[in-house]
Amino acid sequence: MLFGKTTHLVGLDIGSAMVKAAEVVTSKKGKTLKSFGAMPLNPGAIEDGVIRDPEHVATVIRELFSKYHIRNEKVALSIGGHSAIIKKVTMPVMDEDSLQKSILVEAEQYIPFDIKDIRMDFQVIGPAAQNPNQLNVLLVAAKKEVVTQYVDVVELAGLTPCVVDVEAFAVQNIYEEIYGLSADEVVLLHVGAAKMSLNIIKNGDSVFIRDMSLGTRQINSKIRGRAGCSEEEAEALKLAGGGEKISSGELDGIVGEIVGQWCTEIGRAMDFFYSTYPGDRVERIVVSGGGAHAETFVDALAVQTGSEVSLLDAFATVHVDADRFEGDYIRKMAPQAAVSMGLALRRVEDK
Repeated sequence: MLFGKTTHLVGLDIGSAMVKAAEVVTSKKGKTLKSFGAMPLNPGAIEDGVIRDPEHVATVIRELFSKYHIRNEKVALSIGGHSAIIKKVTMPVMDEDSLQKSILVEAEQYIPFDIKDIRMDFQVIGPAAQNPNQLNVLLVAAKKEVVTQYVDVVELAGLTPCVVDVEAFAVQNIYEEIYGLSADEVVLLHVGAAKMSLNIIKNGDSVFIRDMSLGTRQINSKIRGRAGCSEEEAEALKLAGGGEKISSGELDGIVGEIVGQWCTEIGRAMDFFYSTYPGDRVERIVVSGGGAHAETFVDALAVQTGSEVSLLDAFATVHVDADRFEGDYIRKMAPQAAVSMGLALRRVEDK
């Protein structure tokens, strides 16, 4: 995939705790990381996928673009968690115009909202395995008010939103850019501050998606309760591995408890997948997001699931100029950059 000067986009990941931006261009060295940066949001600015303080979020986005000298104003952004409804449906084989009309009728039985209140898109996956006269279609819908919120805050920041994607698909995009298509089931697990998305893919298709209200804020909440401190102080204690208000041993215990809860819920989701697809077996789990760095998480998840677990390096296939980007920072942010880098692979003319 080539990234022309007029068609490439900045991938803008507006998370509940942090905003990240990535820009990839084509140079003589191939795909090259032109810009990448991240800045934190105030606690409560975004809750449950709802932007509570659009002025603050827009200000942080502007500051992020200014600090990291990002000049391209055209961006791809994403929504995720419970904001998006993703369903795989089966439709009779028909031409695209007929499918476009029929999918609206079909969607009403799968979408728990008034069809007039949603933004919807679909993608034909291919013929149904059991019936060549049927098509498997991936249906994606989101409430108009949610999409509008994110588009409005981007425009408030002085930018032009060109593509709105789904967070899980942005992670899938960068994974397939790095590893290609796999005939085996692979779990893409993205652990953010307030939510976790589990996407099982096979041959480039998403066969199972589950969103869970779990994330790194659970760790911070436990620290706050134990240390009697603010959200900002809890985050600092977590990053420092402890401090005066909480020992490293106590912190390890908190992280271990939360990681155990994550692994239990992930195990339940995968058990449900196995009950639906009894002949399938997941051999590999690839973890991204801020939660990827939680102590013992990778090892505990491997024990829980019996699968190989690794971290996603979102910068694996791009040239990173060592004179412009500090190596330790890039390595630390590699799993957290998954959504922004997946979005940065989109182009202006994409849906």
